[in-house]
Amino acid sequence: MTNTDVDIMTLMSDLGARARVAAQELAQSTAEQRNKALQIAARSLRERSNIILAANQTDLEEARQRKLSGALLDRLALDDKRIEAMASGLELISAMADPVGRVLQAWQQPNGLDIQRVSVPLGVIGIIYESRPNVTADAAALCLKSGNAVILRGGSDSFNSSREIHVCLVEGLKAAGLSADCVQMVGTRDRAAVGFMLSSMTEWLDVVVPRGGKSLIKRVQDEARVPVIGHLEGICHVYLHSSADASMAREIVINAKMRRTGICGAAETLLVDSDAAARLLPDIIAALVEAGCEIRGDAAVAAIVPNVAAASVADWRSEYLDAILSVRVVANIDEAIEHIAMYGSGHTESIVASDVTAAERFLRDVDSAIVLHNASTQFADGGEFGMGAEIGIATGRIHARGPVGAEQLCSYKYVLRGTGQTRP
Repeated sequence: MTNTDVDIMTLMSDLGARARVAAQELAQSTAEQRNKALQIAARSLRERSNIILAANQTDLEEARQRKLSGALLDRLALDDKRIEAMASGLELISAMADPVGRVLQAWQQPNGLDIQRVSVPLGVIGIIYESRPNVTADAAALCLKSGNAVILRGGSDSFNSSREIHVCLVEGLKAAGLSADCVQMVGTRDRAAVGFMLSSMTEWLDVVVPRGGKSLIKRVQDEARVPVIGHLEGICHVYLHSSADASMAREIVINAKMRRTGICGAAETLLVDSDAAARLLPDIIAALVEAGCEIRGDAAVAAIVPNVAAASVADWRSEYLDAILSVRVVANIDEAIEHIAMYGSGHTESIVASDVTAAERFLRDVDSAIVLHNASTQFADGGEFGMGAEIGIATGRIHARGPVGAEQLCSYKYVLRGTGQTRP
């Protein structure tokens, strides 16, 4: 074992032990304390914006020297507007209903026992994320709101920015009478810290949440020895039923693909009923091409719209995160559902249809975390769900599914109240 390995083990073990103690403190805290911490942190973000922006400039300069792409630089960059958005997000989360201590269900047994299922924090959450420094504030706020201690491991690109944002969060915690250990950051860029966090912190971490690109999330899912909340890919579909209104279909498809191509809720495949393809596709594809989108279609699409690149099976399985859309003509709703089941990632799917019966069948039979009728897949976002913010979209079937907000960062316990009952 090298000195570096020993240092990482010491650093991460210390973070974990302190987080476990802080989680016990948070479990006994009040909603008022947690909300006050968020409100003071929001104020601190505004007051220290110049310091945060200076740190962000350091990160940006280092990123330019490493020749990061324009898209990555944009994700990394902060300005007054983005800092205000972070602060406002903290205030919005603080104003939401307390997710801890809710009575989820209550009943009485024939023997007189009163039983309740009550929401409780998960405990200690590890969050691993990439370039966006705003995730530092969003993730910490959701964990704090839900009474969870958190260990944040941000991207090395945003190391300086995230540290200054963390200072604001600690200021809020202290002002509310809570331990600074409730929100901790991994204080090294060494990638070995990520490996240790995933493989050697089962004593302290209750769950890990990755937020970032496919390679990061795959590594987390492959290496983590604690439960993981997250998704690997967002291969999202829009299906145009034969009853789809042409104007609505056009607007939804363009928005679902082109509003923001690099987010997990962006549509990657368009499915169209065969008896509506000639009516719908020419106008939709022309609009997409005009907006700068590359189209890859099957033979049936090419027969309707000339000069379309040929799609392969690999395209049906691709999350492009770019201005590329694969298009397939299907026989009917059965084939559309079959295609999504075979090639989808269980993230988000939308049907555009005037036929309510068909729409309800799609919503029932498509087994994805989010299903929509007559709406863009880009609504796959916790903020759009009224959750204030999200850590990510979960596509698993155990615990959280869909947008992961403060409520999804809670588990539950059973509380029984008796009058002296004993079991015969």
